[in-house]
Amino acid sequence: MSSGIFITATGTDVGKTYISGQLLKKIRSLGIKAGYYKAALSGAEIDEAGGELIAGDAQHVYNKAELKGNPNEAVTYILKEPASPHLSAKLEDISISMKDISEHYENHRKKFDFILAEGSGGIICPISLMHERVMLTDIIKFLGFDIIIVADAGLGTINSTMLTVEYAKMLNIGVKGIILNNYDAENLIHRDNFEVIGDFTKIPVYVCKKNGDLEIFDEELRDLIEE
Repeated sequence: MSSGIFITATGTDVGKTYISGQLLKKIRSLGIKAGYYKAALSGAEIDEAGGELIAGDAQHVYNKAELKGNPNEAVTYILKEPASPHLSAKLEDISISMKDISEHYENHRKKFDFILAEGSGGIICPISLMHERVMLTDIIKFLGFDIIIVADAGLGTINSTMLTVEYAKMLNIGVKGIILNNYDAENLIHRDNFEVIGDFTKIPVYVCKKNGDLEIFDEELRDLIEE
């Protein structure tokens, strides 16, 4: 088994966090001591009582996967502004560095045997463009994980999914699977997207239905997380 998997997407707001929670819960149900990690989270919620920032994405995943502990500890940079991490960091005058990311991650991963890491936005997401240039792909390569791509099941997803797959291949990043979110089996376009993407990429394609059920068997899940 590999030490982890990285969840990225064809863009923002396609359901990475929701899928991450479902996947992590299923992985843990296999008896694997699995945890969660995110390098940079923007658009954090604010605790009205104490005024502290809350890593909302991490909180959702922790709740869904029934993980104990403080979700904020799973995120290296928690940013308030709801924008791309590089812009949020600039607006908040926060310097992001791979050194901080690597040190925080190495300390965090010691608690677990397997890490599900979630990205920010799509695969070509700037994390920092200030003192140090850090792209999401730099973090993926540092972790050394293969990726799972989350995409919307609807119109236009063939193009965005194929571009994401090809970009990952260009950077020698392995793609273990593709998950079409908000999938409706009664929708002809959704069914066609499923077939075409699978045929073109030769990568396993899974679906998460509109009612929220991620359709993946234990055997398929083990294939996703094994080297």
